[in-house]
Amino acid sequence: MVREVARTAPLFAALGDETRLAMVARLSTGPPLSIARLTEGTLVTRQAVTKHLHVLAEAGIVRHARRGRERHWRLEGSRLAEARQYLDQISKHWDEALARLKTFVEE
Repeated sequence: MVREVARTAPLFAALGDETRLAMVARLSTGPPLSIARLTEGTLVTRQAVTKHLHVLAEAGIVRHARRGRERHWRLEGSRLAEARQYLDQISKHWDEALARLKTFVEE
């Protein structure tokens, strides 16, 4: 469990930023996007987007591929699946704890 927490914590830390979470949401709805495309319609600079993408990449959430002079960024679905599994596991523990509490209270 400790090893799992250590592996998962950077993932949640990266997702804990509003800008990065918005970028993940945007990348989840379509094809890979360049930094220029990720900045369209936002007040975030290209430099800031680049910084946020590198944080997401360090956590294994996104990857890039070069297309000419641009990098196109895409989600790495397996890391998001890990986050979901971890949250499902925590949810299961809470459900079990609440069931024990309910049994205790009813007895």
